[in-house]
Amino acid sequence: MKYDLIIIGSGAAGLSAAIYAKRYKMETLVMEGEFGGETATAGIIENYPGILSIDGYDLMKAMKEQGQNLGVVFEKGKAEKISSDRGCFVVKAANKEFQGSTLILATGSQRRHLNLPNEKELTGKGVHYCWTCDGPLYGKKTVAIVGGGDSSVKGVNFLAEYAKKIYLIVRGKEVQAEPVNLERMKALGDKVEVLTETEVAEIVGEKFLGKLVLSKEYQGSKDLAVDGVFVEIGFDPDTKLANQLGLALDEKNYIKVDSMMKTNIPGVFAAGDATSYFGRFKQDITAAALGSVAATSAYEYLQSQGRVADNG
Repeated sequence: MKYDLIIIGSGAAGLSAAIYAKRYKMETLVMEGEFGGETATAGIIENYPGILSIDGYDLMKAMKEQGQNLGVVFEKGKAEKISSDRGCFVVKAANKEFQGSTLILATGSQRRHLNLPNEKELTGKGVHYCWTCDGPLYGKKTVAIVGGGDSSVKGVNFLAEYAKKIYLIVRGKEVQAEPVNLERMKALGDKVEVLTETEVAEIVGEKFLGKLVLSKEYQGSKDLAVDGVFVEIGFDPDTKLANQLGLALDEKNYIKVDSMMKTNIPGVFAAGDATSYFGRFKQDITAAALGSVAATSAYEYLQSQGRVADNG
């Protein structure tokens, strides 16, 4: 089937774009990939307007259900290749192929790794990147979180429900987090220890993680025995598909967009964490806002150009 719009990504940006697109009466397909993006594993969200408190997965589920009620088509496969044929965009996933007159990339970002020896081998065996997913495995155990941002502090607060001891390993001189989250962490007392100006130099273990080797001594030793470590050091934009289309990127590898989420290729728009429109400020509310703008631009483009995929 040929669609008016194909959206790549099912996080806040992609789902918001889908909702707006269907309200514009556009035949819309969402290539889900990993459903809900990072929000689906973000834990409890308390700063989304109109909702006092909600699990990130449930927020994304509600957005998807809203889109489904409007008639959005969802494809669980992950987009692997994108090309352009006379203005019609062709998206391939596994053995399927889809065509669209317009395209929105809401591909989000990917978690950064420490890039240390043993990290890959011990992933899932003591090394983790999602504290909401794997935190409950560490009941009454000792864990560490690497990172000094708000997400790291939220991770500490979440893990405190399970772990007996938590080390927060911060490269900088201090933790940078929302005051409310920082206050919750401080209220945990000596259950949490913050190691500032410290990095993980080595990840040690054979079949499972045994210990971390720190860049400087803590209590007379650089060895820190932990049962698990959660890496929370930020994200890099996922631009693999953008590169296939030849989209212009900025100096930090984010997709370049104007105020209406237009890229350098007519008919292609981008939204959410794959862009740097709001700089380093990455939130569900900003992603959803950008998604709605991208859908509006796609609709206006379609109105001016017609359904190219149907004409091809």
